[in-house]
Amino acid sequence: MNFEVSVKQSRFLQKVDAACQSIRDYEEKCYLEERLNDRVVPAFGKIGMLGCPISKKYGGLGYDMLTYALAIERIGEEGASLRTFFSAHTSIGQLVLQGWADEEQKKRYLPDTTSGKSVMAFALTEPAAGSDPASMTTKFEKKGGDYVLKGKKHWIGNGTFAGTMTTFAKDASGKISAFIIERGLPGLRTEEMRNKIGLLTVKNAEVYFDNCIVPKENLLGKEGQGLNIAYSALIDGRLSVAAGSIGIMKDCLNECIAHTKVREQHGSPLAKKQLIQEHIARIAVNIVSSRWLVYRAAAARQKLHEYVEGIKQERDWLSKLGRSNKEYSALRNEADSLAAMAKFHATNCAFESANRSVQVFGSFGYRKTARVARHFLDSRATTIYEGANEVLELKIASQILGDDYRAY
Repeated sequence: MNFEVSVKQSRFLQKVDAACQSIRDYEEKCYLEERLNDRVVPAFGKIGMLGCPISKKYGGLGYDMLTYALAIERIGEEGASLRTFFSAHTSIGQLVLQGWADEEQKKRYLPDTTSGKSVMAFALTEPAAGSDPASMTTKFEKKGGDYVLKGKKHWIGNGTFAGTMTTFAKDASGKISAFIIERGLPGLRTEEMRNKIGLLTVKNAEVYFDNCIVPKENLLGKEGQGLNIAYSALIDGRLSVAAGSIGIMKDCLNECIAHTKVREQHGSPLAKKQLIQEHIARIAVNIVSSRWLVYRAAAARQKLHEYVEGIKQERDWLSKLGRSNKEYSALRNEADSLAAMAKFHATNCAFESANRSVQVFGSFGYRKTARVARHFLDSRATTIYEGANEVLELKIASQILGDDYRAY
């Protein structure tokens, strides 16, 4: 596969780099003060990053998934906190609407999110339903032509301030449906989750649906299609986490190179110590091995996107996005499998690399003022969310062995 970027892509990625540089010092300040970086939306909105893979029809840039992954990789160098904002806003936010919403819904919500007027969130996880979303307890019922939701979600990235979010609930028969939620709906309440050990510029929320009234036109997809929508969103979520993890490793490597060339111990630079060189070599290998897996997963996801866009001209196209459609199933399974592998491998490598980097820095790396320390704290979360790595390992194995051998 050829993953070389075009001149157009390169120019866009240069803009992403400049935006990252422009907020770096402020992001670090916000991290230490554990507050939201309010410069992210203006800085990245100006270059179109808030709608990078979203169609130009809805105000986005219309870039392919590889370009988006490369942009997220660069953003990841500034930390998983900043990257998580984009994962919640675009990967499991906007892309869900672009893939599953009807035309009226897309025209209503996407332009505001690509312009930065509104930020998106994705509310799936519950206190008792993390890696097993099918066991969610949030309920919905029809009442007066609308939907009434009752339940609780938590760890919702961007949840304290998002203007639009997608969420999921069960009916009395246990079938799960997806809904578009607007801030201000009656019965909707959000509360910031505090005392986190990392991701300190991301605002995670507990979201409460206290008999929340959702207009019938806010149903996303068809009734009973929610779990299919959720699982498709997780492909994009995992891909973004994996791409951002490469950025974490790149920044750790750069920090280690700079530090070890000037820091002397026992009469010579740390960079000359063999065991220090082992750390640096392992981080470099982690970057390269993760990079090609992520890029391949992005290419597979792009194929799936192009197929879905191609059938949207057909009548009742939503019903064709199921197991009975062999072509769709094959493309989705490939994208799903590769995204799971990429996320599993890259996040494990990112945490290992950050851990090695703290060791290289010694006491200098044990304060949150050090970039490697922040990467260490943040990368720990990446092995948990968007599918805990233990679950992903079982998922990868079951995809190889077949459904008869599922371990969960």
